[in-house]
Amino acid sequence: MERKEISKAVISRLPRYYRYLGELIEEGVERISSNELSSRMKVTASQIRQDLNNFGGFGQQGYGYNVKYLYSEIAKILGIDRQHNVIIIGAGNLGQAIANYTNFERRGFVIRGMFDINPKLIGLVIRGIEIRSVDDLETFIRENNIQIAALTIPKTKAPEIADRLIKAGIKAIWNFAHTDLVVPDDVVVENVHLSESLMRLSYRVCNMQEKSDAEDTKKE
Repeated sequence: MERKEISKAVISRLPRYYRYLGELIEEGVERISSNELSSRMKVTASQIRQDLNNFGGFGQQGYGYNVKYLYSEIAKILGIDRQHNVIIIGAGNLGQAIANYTNFERRGFVIRGMFDINPKLIGLVIRGIEIRSVDDLETFIRENNIQIAALTIPKTKAPEIADRLIKAGIKAIWNFAHTDLVVPDDVVVENVHLSESLMRLSYRVCNMQEKSDAEDTKKE
């Protein structure tokens, strides 16, 4: 049976559902209706039902959603009910910050190795992980069953390193380099452009300010 194609918009909302459901579990909430979840998340109840119906619904009429069950089912959908072995290429400030973020491990993402070309960094240990030379990259990937690679390197080096990763068997790249990678169809890339995110934030702030100024002008 062919798997149903789910829109990117729906997939992008699933981590948010997962986060809110985790908070509900911490609060001791056992069940919740789509309307109650809607008021917390500021997403319409209809949207919530539509999103979850893509995967079977999970709710019961008159009961709502069992919070723990829905939480575990979304974890399965996102693939975070299992362990993913991750390496970081680029052991500068951003790479070290990612390695030090313990919440990744609680989501099943285990940092197995870090790599850099800077001889001053090679041999240093970050949260129990020794920084290795990129010369060891392919061997380490094969010997440690690595599925995901995070690139926190300059954009000029990213395409070359990405090619090496793909040839070594990596199927998923978390790309922090400021460039778009060209990869085969069977390789997944998640781009994280921090400066673009900041520019979007700047636009929203300026837009809000312009609206506020316009309203003030009307009142005068």
